[in-house]
Amino acid sequence: MVHLIEVVYRFLWGDWFVLPIAGGVGISLMVVLLLTAGVFFTLRTRLLPVRLFRDMISAVCEKNQNRESLSSFQTLVVSTATRVGMGNLVGVVAAVSAGGAGAVFWMWVTALLGASTSFVESTLAQKYRQPDPLYGGQRGGPAYYIHVLAERKRGKKLRHSVVAVLFALAGLICWCGISQVISNSVSSAFQNAFQIPSIVTTVALVALAAVIVLRKNATVKSLDVIVPIMAVCYFVMTLFVIAANITHVPAVLGRIFSEAFGLRQAAAGGFGAVLMNGIKRGLFSNEAGSGSAPCAAAAASCDDPVKMGLVQALGVLIDTIVICSCTAFVMLLAPASVTAGLTGMDLLQAAVQYHLGSFGVIFIAVTLALFSFSTFLGILFYARSNVAYLFGDRWLWQTLYKLLALVMLLIGGMEAYTVVWDLGDVGIGLMTIFNLIALYPLSGEAIAALHDYERRKHLER
Repeated sequence: MVHLIEVVYRFLWGDWFVLPIAGGVGISLMVVLLLTAGVFFTLRTRLLPVRLFRDMISAVCEKNQNRESLSSFQTLVVSTATRVGMGNLVGVVAAVSAGGAGAVFWMWVTALLGASTSFVESTLAQKYRQPDPLYGGQRGGPAYYIHVLAERKRGKKLRHSVVAVLFALAGLICWCGISQVISNSVSSAFQNAFQIPSIVTTVALVALAAVIVLRKNATVKSLDVIVPIMAVCYFVMTLFVIAANITHVPAVLGRIFSEAFGLRQAAAGGFGAVLMNGIKRGLFSNEAGSGSAPCAAAAASCDDPVKMGLVQALGVLIDTIVICSCTAFVMLLAPASVTAGLTGMDLLQAAVQYHLGSFGVIFIAVTLALFSFSTFLGILFYARSNVAYLFGDRWLWQTLYKLLALVMLLIGGMEAYTVVWDLGDVGIGLMTIFNLIALYPLSGEAIAALHDYERRKHLER
């Protein structure tokens, strides 16, 4: 199984060709797909993240008129739970560990381009959502709009679409991989902070998760409490660290931009590692184009699909431009001697300990536990629609997938760091491929809806 995961991982993320610059820059299939899609949708939406930023804020603040469905803010909370939960801590650490400070710049680029991609996929998810007879409200996501496209191509009603099935399966694989990353990272952090054996932390995490996720509809209610509190606390902590080291910030920014283009690594051919790890972890963090966030977008009560697209585009910017940068600055403001030779959560905890002393190690361990727990709840919310598409509206299948995710949570605490990341990367890579197959032909509908939204807004003035 490990060998199969590694083979597929190399196919998706390994070098397909090498550009003969800066000692050779390896370009993977996923880099080509994501950057091409990001540029394409950014141009088609006419730089949406810049032009319509105020509209994004307004869309998040709209009141919910249907109490059975999620509000715009709640869908932002659910998607933020998975983005901020793991991507902004573990994802940034992984990017900087493998690609250096320059990887942060490429995470920013991925976010700016990805915001428009997220707008298109979330708008389509809202447009083609369906009633959810099990949980109430609405459900949807890429599997559902891929299915619509397949029916149009075939000219008849279909029970399942092959591509939609493949997307749904890839999503379930991805979220199992993320479940492993969660327990792996939390157990490592708690062992460093409290000297608690990994198996003890993992079992406790699984037991607590089971109490919540095996109940019918506790997921969103739990996230409504956890996510705002943890995000504010983490943001305040990082601002304190940045303020205390404000004189060193220009040097860190200089390092990020210089290493982003391999100026230090060119001689050793290291630019490829910087680019690849920045984009790869950027995707894992903001999820734009992967088809995860649309599963939450479809569940919202919204009078215009465009508004939900704007909400999720904002989520991408909050995730990477703001929170990811906070994590990166905490690490990069620590002296190189403190973090030399460290990877994973050991690197982040060493940096926070330098800034905040022993309290910092405890703070980051507890914060990671909350972030990780919210991520786990968020991905199980995403999984609802995929499980329903594959197996129909049956509680048995919903419960079986929850149990599988709990098992993977348990296994992750005892697996190697690189193996659990590879499984998550394989899943998110496959999701992206199947999602983009539908996004390109259907994107015209999202763009037309955007033009109509802007026309109506102009007439109202």
